[in-house]
Amino acid sequence: MKRRTLPVAVACAATTALLLTACGGGEEKAGDNDKIAGADQGAETPKESTKPSAAPAEDRPDGVDVSLPKDMNLVFDWEKPKDKNEAAAMEDAANFLRAIYRGVDKRTTKDAAVTAYATGEGLHYAEVQINEWIKGGWTATGTLRHYDAATRSAENGNSVEVAFCADSGRFFGKELETGKILRTKPSIEDFDHFKVIMVKHPADEGLWQASKVFVETKAAKCR
Repeated sequence: MKRRTLPVAVACAATTALLLTACGGGEEKAGDNDKIAGADQGAETPKESTKPSAAPAEDRPDGVDVSLPKDMNLVFDWEKPKDKNEAAAMEDAANFLRAIYRGVDKRTTKDAAVTAYATGEGLHYAEVQINEWIKGGWTATGTLRHYDAATRSAENGNSVEVAFCADSGRFFGKELETGKILRTKPSIEDFDHFKVIMVKHPADEGLWQASKVFVETKAAKCR
């Protein structure tokens, strides 16, 4: 059995608070006024005072280490938006995903990257994902590609929706005890569509945190 990119189906069963949409596939629907879901939600102060960085902590003493093992490759094949806030939110959405897999690698939900780039339901989502990998005795290996990204800002300027596709066709679970890589044949199950609601951190103008995560699994539009 292949370990899915993020066990979103498990997360849906575990909690309704995550508001994960279309856990078994299907289309996501916007609100009546096509507003960003969760746009009025503020961020919470992270457990550790941090600033975003894609570099290892040893390279930036005041930064957050989101580095991953060489065999755990997250690719973000998307263009940076012209809007400054949207560009920053997109970069920290990528850091949010890196933080989750760093937690998988380190076998903990308490890594500074997780608490830096997630808040509220987004933090709960990350913790559920990491814990499922830990319980299963898996880590991850291979290349996980993210693409077809789009952003849109809330009217208040404090929230940005980052939507994108993910292809896990070359990204697999690996049993820690045996080192066995859990491979399967390519299928529609390799494709997910994400909408991550990023919010400004109230005390750090340069930091954006994932506050909500919406997922459409078996996303044909990403194929």
